[in-house]
Amino acid sequence: MVLRGKKVILGISASIAAYKSAFLVRLLVKAGAEVRVVQTPASRDFVTPLTLSTLSRNEVLSDFTDEKDENAVWNNHVDLALWADLILIAPATSNTMAKMANGECDNLLMGVYLSAKCPVYLAPAMDLDMYRHPATRENMERLASFGNVIIPAGSGELASGLVGEGRMAEPEEIIDFLEKHIKRSLPLHGKKVLINGGPTYEPIDAVRFIGNHSSGKMGYALARSAVRLGADVTLVMGPTHIPMQTEDLDIVRVMTTDEMDQACVQAFHQADITILSAAVSDFKPKKVAQGKLKKNEGPPSIELEPTTDILSGLGKIKRENQILVGFALEKENEEEYALDKLNRKNLDLIVMNSLRDEGAGFGHDTNKVTVFNRNKKREEIELMSKEDVADHIWKSILEL
Repeated sequence: MVLRGKKVILGISASIAAYKSAFLVRLLVKAGAEVRVVQTPASRDFVTPLTLSTLSRNEVLSDFTDEKDENAVWNNHVDLALWADLILIAPATSNTMAKMANGECDNLLMGVYLSAKCPVYLAPAMDLDMYRHPATRENMERLASFGNVIIPAGSGELASGLVGEGRMAEPEEIIDFLEKHIKRSLPLHGKKVLINGGPTYEPIDAVRFIGNHSSGKMGYALARSAVRLGADVTLVMGPTHIPMQTEDLDIVRVMTTDEMDQACVQAFHQADITILSAAVSDFKPKKVAQGKLKKNEGPPSIELEPTTDILSGLGKIKRENQILVGFALEKENEEEYALDKLNRKNLDLIVMNSLRDEGAGFGHDTNKVTVFNRNKKREEIELMSKEDVADHIWKSILEL
């Protein structure tokens, strides 16, 4: 997920390993990145621009100008470099790395590289003796000293027929390397985050329940935002029908408040940061009827009792180095009630929703909240998508 939304320039130089670049483009796009391919002119003999443009859904560039079109606008290497969040050159031949190490600019890819302000990754590809040659080693060391990141070449059968080092890493290995390297630089790397979301359903009988209209969208947005920031996330989710991408999340499905409480308590001890955004039922039937209550027997009398206060319970066992965040959904005296909840439940930050705000709260794709931290700092987040609201909430948490 860390590559989702990233703008990636894939540079391709002239190596037989360029055939792997087509698979690499496909994996980058699948990971959610926006990919633009820049080829050296010679690399077009190994993989065609048509293949790469089809997979990347963008025009492939290899020259500063289109010599066939006298009216064409030149390809601005500076604009391309500034557009990118990262540059990946794969395959990176010994020739290309020598040019990079010595500032030689004789093609568009080298112009983009020399103009780059973003991280640059290289996946070397060459024969065994070329890879071991002192000149190649010196160039790679020099490139690393510039801040470029070298993705180690693998060992295996090479184009010459020799077996040894110099084989370009496989596309899956390159994606894995990028994700892990990027994640290490993210602000929540190494942090464990616990989030709950959605409603809870308290059974009346075998088919009926007490519940609410929470969709779970806010909790899911907070979890996705945390993953993008590098955290290991456990999401305890009540009954919801929203589609969720689960590969980067540890999702625990629950139904009732008691089940949610048990799951949260179990994960809380390992959590550095906990956000309780779920709309937990306040009451549950004292007794659950067996089978199905019959309509012809008349309206049932249902005695209710309070459910477990999950947030309060966690606040009582919270350690000094843990951050605990709660939500408050109010209709009147919102700020007063939210601040009282912040203090009474030992929170570090509280997110206040008002039922009076249109487009906010249950069921919507948007939200509007006010955030208070333990230092009484107040921040109003205007109506925007729940994904953007989640990013703002995380910004407030990181300030703590």
